[in-house]
Amino acid sequence: MFRLPLIAAAALAAALSAALPAAAQERRMSHCIAIADAAPGLNYVHKAAYTEPVPDFSVRISYVDHSMFLIQTPGGLDVITDFNGYIGAQDFVPDVVTMNHAHSTHWTARPDPRIPHVLRGWAEGPEGADHHLDLGEMLIRNVSTDIRQGFGGREADGNSIFIFEVEGLCIGHMGHLHHEPSEEDYAALGRLDVVMIAVDGGLTLPIDVVVRIMERLKSSVVIPMHWFGRGALERFLLAMSEEFRIERVGGSDLVVSLRDLPPQPTVMVLEPEFLPVFQE
Repeated sequence: MFRLPLIAAAALAAALSAALPAAAQERRMSHCIAIADAAPGLNYVHKAAYTEPVPDFSVRISYVDHSMFLIQTPGGLDVITDFNGYIGAQDFVPDVVTMNHAHSTHWTARPDPRIPHVLRGWAEGPEGADHHLDLGEMLIRNVSTDIRQGFGGREADGNSIFIFEVEGLCIGHMGHLHHEPSEEDYAALGRLDVVMIAVDGGLTLPIDVVVRIMERLKSSVVIPMHWFGRGALERFLLAMSEEFRIERVGGSDLVVSLRDLPPQPTVMVLEPEFLPVFQE
């Protein structure tokens, strides 16, 4: 796995810190922010069953349903995004779930009490959600954004973009995003190698705004989610096809690692599939 030499990484982080405004310097440490312009690329391979071990220096991403993804690491961590309580007909307990509450399909009021870490992406007080969960093998943090309410209202900090820093990768799940990130948001996100983003074109953001965000982030892999029907998905793919390569994986999962960049940033279309029950 590519790693910056310790001295070079420290010097780069110091230089970037000096260049950032004071508010940005107060953020807790994140390699996705510190080396946002010094990243190698991605190499991906398609793998099977979520029950199989994840290869070293890699992360497996499985599209479960709607906006739910299972993220798995070589060390055995299991994380589910925008968890709504149902991932399939089996007794599978992840280590972490993240949730957003714009709609009931993105959260549950009754998460399994066996789940060690339940990260809610909305404000539960005067301040927005503020997560910085260091699990050793993975760091999970969030960037809060506002969401729309009925009759033209707005809920401050009602959604979170969750960032998963693992095996040198920066993986971003945009949640139920209702507006383009601000300049401060982009700075807080840092480098994102892999992005999951809603492409329904209506309940979240118009397709042209989604494309603009993706062009700004310049992520190596974009995974569309929250597309309801094929029509919405195809409109997104068509809009992305000028700047991004399109690859239809034909399955629900892929394994990514920090290796060689694809020749062009790529939209990877995964097919949602609830986690099946495997017999021992």
